[in-house]
Amino acid sequence: MEGDRTLDLRIANAALSQLSYHPVGGRGFYRRWGLADNASAIMPDMQITPPFGYKSIAPLRRDQKVRLPAPDEVPQFARKLNAIPISFTEFAPVAHDYPIVFTSGDGGKTFAIVAVLGLAEGENLFLEGDTWAKKVYCPAYVRRYPFCMAKVTLDKVEQQNRLICVETEYADEGAVETLFDAQGQPVEKWKAFERLITEYEADLERAYEMCAILADYALLEPFSMQATLNQGGAMQLTGMHRVAEPRLEALNAAQLKNLLKKGILSRLYVHLLSLDRFAWLLDRRTARAA
Repeated sequence: MEGDRTLDLRIANAALSQLSYHPVGGRGFYRRWGLADNASAIMPDMQITPPFGYKSIAPLRRDQKVRLPAPDEVPQFARKLNAIPISFTEFAPVAHDYPIVFTSGDGGKTFAIVAVLGLAEGENLFLEGDTWAKKVYCPAYVRRYPFCMAKVTLDKVEQQNRLICVETEYADEGAVETLFDAQGQPVEKWKAFERLITEYEADLERAYEMCAILADYALLEPFSMQATLNQGGAMQLTGMHRVAEPRLEALNAAQLKNLLKKGILSRLYVHLLSLDRFAWLLDRRTARAA
């Protein structure tokens, strides 16, 4: 028999504040320093902050070979993660399979949007062997790996632009994939990755703006999920926030218009509907324990 357990999603995912990049604006956001032939020579005093889950990253070079993950292969960090960040345009596909919640690491000053993957610490209920579950949406945060865009600091000053980087262990001596041809032009396989990386980064900016507006309008409230386990005992998942519908109804016309204009309002209802997927998470967990 399992005893009563409480899992704080905020505590279990303490690094969630690192999961999305805070935007700095400007068209230079898309400048790809990391595709230089010799990035280290251009920026010798460069410091790079890797996003959550990445061990060590380096700027991607045109002359570099990499090792690409197998189809649907799940990165090691995501195999024991019970929540993962999602971006602005992911709401609809994510809500089909996962609960969408908001979490905060600073007492509600700022928020991150995440899909809940499991009901216990280190539990990803959508991991099947080394791959993501079939016929289930795999979040872009996983699909972009081992590449990412990262913050760059030069001479102790954070730059406005981001670098396209790669996990260093995927660019070691055993790497065989060439991403650029002899003329330095991207091959088709890399074009798809690059599009995913840059579009996802821009989409994270929209997600951050959405969270900032929700915090400013005080629309989010803490909530918890309780469940009684078939094998006995109970569990509780805390550290989550959701939209408080009475607060949404109390917004003035200008605020509602802003939410509608920015495409946020529809996503709030998608988020609320997605909370029903907690029942599916519990079903998946029960099926695994059977």
